[in-house]
Amino acid sequence: MLCMAYTFLVFEFGGSEQIAQQARHKVDGWKQGFRLGKKLELKFDRKQPEAKVEAVSEAPAKSAKEGPKAKGKSKTASRPAGNAQSHADISSADIRLIVRLDFSDHEKLSSQRWMERIPGEEPFKSVKSSIVRAGDPEFMKTSDLFESLN
Repeated sequence: MLCMAYTFLVFEFGGSEQIAQQARHKVDGWKQGFRLGKKLELKFDRKQPEAKVEAVSEAPAKSAKEGPKAKGKSKTASRPAGNAQSHADISSADIRLIVRLDFSDHEKLSSQRWMERIPGEEPFKSVKSSIVRAGDPEFMKTSDLFESLN
């Protein structure tokens, strides 16, 4: 695997989960429509603000205490409250979408077209973006981050 052929497009969505998901759907559509497979991959990097991380750690302990009292309630009634909490935490997160382009040397034109097209499309052009190419000082850091994300 040659890492140096990769180009990363990094998009900063701030706390806008909805716009980030629109961007993900757009990239997934391109992957399927143009049969790009592994040539175009994306991963999310979500960072929780410090105050929200503490609130998340307290929430499971609180719900565990309420569990024995709430046995009469249905499980579906208790789930939306938990999902609303986690959704609120995700929406306040700092969301970055990292798109990795993996075109070989003889596909330079395709690579260039995707590097121009993606930042120019609607969900991407309204957010801060950067292009990280092989040889850039932050390339290895971005590559390691991309590999560590699920």
